[in-house]
Amino acid sequence: MEMLLGGRGLIVSLICFLLKFSTAMEIPLSVQQVPTIIKQSKVQVAFPFDEYFQIECEAKGNPEPTFMWTKDDKPFDLSDSRIIVSNNSGTFKIPNEGHISHFQGKYRCFASNKLGVAMSEEIEFIVPNVPKFPKEKIDPLEVEEGDPIVLPCNPPRGLPPLHIYWMNIELEHIEQDERVYMSQKGDLYFANVEEKDSRNDYCCFAAFPRLRTIVQKMPMKLTVNSSNSIKQRKPRLLLPPTERGSESSVTILKGDTLLLECFAEGLPTPQVDWNKIGGDLPKGRETRENYGKTLKIENVSYGDRGNYRCTANNFLGSTTHDFHVIVEEPPRWAKKPQSGVYSTGSSGILLCEAEGEPEPTIKWRVNGSPIDKNPFAGDVVSPGEISFTNLQPNHTAVYQCEASNVHGTILANANIDVVDVRPLIQTEDEENYATVVGYSAFLHCEFFASPEATVSWQKVEEAKPLEGRRYHVHENGTLQINKTTEDDAGSYSCWVENAKGKTAVTANLDIRNATKLQVAPKNPRVPRLHVLELHCESTCDLHLRQSLKLSWSKNGEAFEINATEDGRIIIDGANLTISNVTLEDQGIYSCSAQTALDSVTDVTQVTVLDVPDPPENLQLSERQNRSVRLTWEAGDDHNSHISEYIVEFEGNKEEPGRWEELARVQGKETIVTLSLAPYVRYQFRVIAVNEVGRSRPSQPSDHHETPPAAPDKNPQNIRVQASQPKEMIIKWEPLKSMEQNGPGLEYRVTWKPQGAPVEWEEETVTNHTLRVMTPTVYAPYDVQVQAINHLGSGPEPQSVILYSGEDYPDTAPVIHGVDVINSTLVKVTWSTIPKDRVHGHLKGYQINWWKTKSLLDGRAHPKEVNTLRFSGQRNYGMVPSLDAFSEFHLTVLAYNSKGAGPESEPYIFQTPEGVPEQPAFLKVIKVDKDTATLTWGLPKKLNGNLTGYLLQYQIINDTYELGELNDINITTPFKPSWRLSNLNATTKYKFYLRACTSKGCGKPVTEESSTLGEGGKSIGKIPEGVNLTQKTHPVEVFEPGAEHIVRLLTKNWVDNNSIFEDVIETRGREYAGLYDDISTQGWFIGLMCAVALLTLILLTVCFVKRNRGGKYSVKEKEDLHPDPEVQSVKDETFGEYSDSDEKPLKGSLRSLTRDMQATESADSLVQYGEGDHGLFNEDGSFIGAYAGSKEKGSVESNGSSTATFPLRA
Repeated sequence: MEMLLGGRGLIVSLICFLLKFSTAMEIPLSVQQVPTIIKQSKVQVAFPFDEYFQIECEAKGNPEPTFMWTKDDKPFDLSDSRIIVSNNSGTFKIPNEGHISHFQGKYRCFASNKLGVAMSEEIEFIVPNVPKFPKEKIDPLEVEEGDPIVLPCNPPRGLPPLHIYWMNIELEHIEQDERVYMSQKGDLYFANVEEKDSRNDYCCFAAFPRLRTIVQKMPMKLTVNSSNSIKQRKPRLLLPPTERGSESSVTILKGDTLLLECFAEGLPTPQVDWNKIGGDLPKGRETRENYGKTLKIENVSYGDRGNYRCTANNFLGSTTHDFHVIVEEPPRWAKKPQSGVYSTGSSGILLCEAEGEPEPTIKWRVNGSPIDKNPFAGDVVSPGEISFTNLQPNHTAVYQCEASNVHGTILANANIDVVDVRPLIQTEDEENYATVVGYSAFLHCEFFASPEATVSWQKVEEAKPLEGRRYHVHENGTLQINKTTEDDAGSYSCWVENAKGKTAVTANLDIRNATKLQVAPKNPRVPRLHVLELHCESTCDLHLRQSLKLSWSKNGEAFEINATEDGRIIIDGANLTISNVTLEDQGIYSCSAQTALDSVTDVTQVTVLDVPDPPENLQLSERQNRSVRLTWEAGDDHNSHISEYIVEFEGNKEEPGRWEELARVQGKETIVTLSLAPYVRYQFRVIAVNEVGRSRPSQPSDHHETPPAAPDKNPQNIRVQASQPKEMIIKWEPLKSMEQNGPGLEYRVTWKPQGAPVEWEEETVTNHTLRVMTPTVYAPYDVQVQAINHLGSGPEPQSVILYSGEDYPDTAPVIHGVDVINSTLVKVTWSTIPKDRVHGHLKGYQINWWKTKSLLDGRAHPKEVNTLRFSGQRNYGMVPSLDAFSEFHLTVLAYNSKGAGPESEPYIFQTPEGVPEQPAFLKVIKVDKDTATLTWGLPKKLNGNLTGYLLQYQIINDTYELGELNDINITTPFKPSWRLSNLNATTKYKFYLRACTSKGCGKPVTEESSTLGEGGKSIGKIPEGVNLTQKTHPVEVFEPGAEHIVRLLTKNWVDNNSIFEDVIETRGREYAGLYDDISTQGWFIGLMCAVALLTLILLTVCFVKRNRGGKYSVKEKEDLHPDPEVQSVKDETFGEYSDSDEKPLKGSLRSLTRDMQATESADSLVQYGEGDHGLFNEDGSFIGAYAGSKEKGSVESNGSSTATFPLRA
């Protein structure tokens, strides 16, 4: 078994202390010894609700002790049939059977063997009586209003503690105050009675909680007679009673609580005060209760002895009483006699000293008898000690020392064992120990020996005593190895030797690796309300891993795991997470790792950051007309230095409660001189800023008002608003309220034609706009705006040039020509209009154009005007994004700030042909091993006369590397299909198709497809009833695994447009030609066998039904359902009808795979032919198809295909 032997600091010190002072003389029970009492009862109370009462006395010794008892110092017979005695013990039980009062008394236990007698302390057995108030008739009390009265309680005696209550018959407490008081004995005192004190149910209740008993005194009646002449009087003490005089003595035991009480009658009600004569009341231990009438001093010491005075006074006089407090103490041991083991011929001494007040008396006993009646030769006895010399084995005995005074008795047994024996090692042999590197190891070798023995340790393999400062052998035999290393592991021998012989045991020591620990991050700084995450990284020895326990603490107080009610603090093993961090979370966090052998702790200092507290104590000084000095005191920065202060002001010129920033001050400054504006009543506040954010604003400062002055500035941003011709609406930015500097703000506006030698015209306004009429259109004027108020004018204003109102241009440009750059872009040139015809500021020219017709088909185009503007004075412009091969009309006009002038005459031009857009789509509709058929859609815009197509193709592989590009010119522009031949089998191609005009070919549309392998069947043929030539709509490639509905509309087939519907399930890759042979797949063969079997069963059933019921022609069934909608629903079944009169289509069905044989039950997808119109051929037959003028059939596809089919709906 491995034992904990490692530790640091306090643990090591404590172990060393215990080893130093523990005795090596604990006698094993295998050695003869006197009795020792190891367990005994204290005071025993016979509570009536207990079943029995046990009085204990247990002892050890060799030979085994026998027991006897005394009761009240007389022998007590344990053979009494009314008690139950425990075997091999002095303990006995007294059953609660109604006769227990007979056993009340003081008991003492004696344990004896042939070597001596041990004696217990007295054990008092108390049988309490049930307390009762005496039955008595209490006469009513009658008293005049204002007189004093005492209601006696006189509670019965009983087992303490005693609690007394005064209540009425309804168990409501009698209210106590300065006038009414209950004494410690339970009497109820009235300093002066009032009419409200009259009642007939004053009841005294005495509660004995240990007995679970409450008793009630008979109710008392008190009548207070009202009086018209209540006389006031000075205080007179009722407690203590006047018969005790002005002084009394109080004895209290040390450590108890002292209660002194004073109560005085008088009118007005006297007040009570306390003091200690010649000293002060003990601070921290004294309290005054019951409105000052009780002085309470807790844990009384000898220093509390002395005289205490209570003084009761009212305005008529005072009275006093002095208490002489005497502090005494029961006996307690100063030097308690100690047991000892001695060898023959040795000497010894027993000391016995006790303290107490009064001083205790000392009595000695030997083996339970007074020492003077049974002395040992050579003993020297005095009240405080016994000494003896040349001890012999027959001197073995038990000495008792008893100290007593009036407050109690204490008893101590001291064993004197004279023993001669060889060493007995009590530690088990081959004990295993373990510690960690660097810690101390303790190998035990507990022994008993008499005479004294010597202990030595050695390593088994070295066979010599251990030497060195790291090794220390304690008195009890334990070996301590300090600062262990891995080399200290191994087996050790402990040898104990005395004059009688020697003995040895072996101990094994194992050294483990020390546990290591680190907390991260170190000393984090976390903003308030953020998340704190701490991690505890630990490593320990493999043998200690299962005992490793991690714990977290803050400032030395351990966290309970996830103990917060709101779940804010979460501990998950090595991780500590605190959400919504507060300032209270700041502190030193410790992670401790504890194993069976060692412990280690690492700490980190967590600092919580927060916005600063608001600045305080704002003061204004050095008040001037345009400045003031502001000072403040910084608030708590909450662990983040204040970077700056923001000074804000509230002025009477703005709306109340609106604060604006006035200045910023560096964080180390708390003083600033503020520049102010005139005619403002200021109030200031300061905001502190740190890295977390801004504090709340400080409390506002006092007000500071500046006197008015003339304006310091003039309005800015003087401008003309859009106006009518020959009109100027002059506007400017008005001065802000803080810029007006005084009352009566107005604006003086002056103007004159630019450069003209004429007088300035002037007008003063209160708002910030002025309308002026001028004689000419768009003429320049010098304009000035100056601010004025009742105290003067602002600075000399600066002139700005403004223009009078504009008019529209009155002439149109002349188009010089339109140069065609390409089929979509032209350049237009024109002549600019004269400056005097602009009538304002020329902003630019605008081109309007619209398409009139297409040159491809000559059709007229509805007029849709397009506009393009060119700013500035210019005479040309580029018009993009035109339609090719079209005719356009174009005009040009000039525009200014007022608007646009007249348009020029329309100019007609045409755009040449261009290249077409890419074809609408390109699809491969049929592939074979060396051919592929493609179809496509016309371009959305031809941009000219279509001359044909350029078809290109090349081989691509799986890495998308391109092969040689092959070109084919197709000169049939309106035949949207082509058949390519001489292709390679099982090869992937990429196809490019471009539409062409005489100007060239446009952008290509692309498609990829693969040819089939050898033996592959061609796919993708379309039935001959489908029109391919016009408005073809591609069916997109199916997603593998998806289900699709394909509807084929036949044209001119048996005079009926029948709709065939089927579900085609697509699987696999894009092209069927790349499939593996599906007929070789096991699952497919099994499926086909199942289908064949089901078909055979179905045919058999139909054959039987037809033989029973006759023929059932399809024609007859169709006649029952003439509604084509109802009939179409029926037709969605798979070949439901079979009749010899019905004629199927010619040919058999062909599989989509290479090797599938044609069967009548197999379904096939129709294939495209290259002709325009054709009939269904042999490869395009359907299950259940039959001829008839109104017959419909259903088609089922049993194969997989991803080819696309352009179908005509």
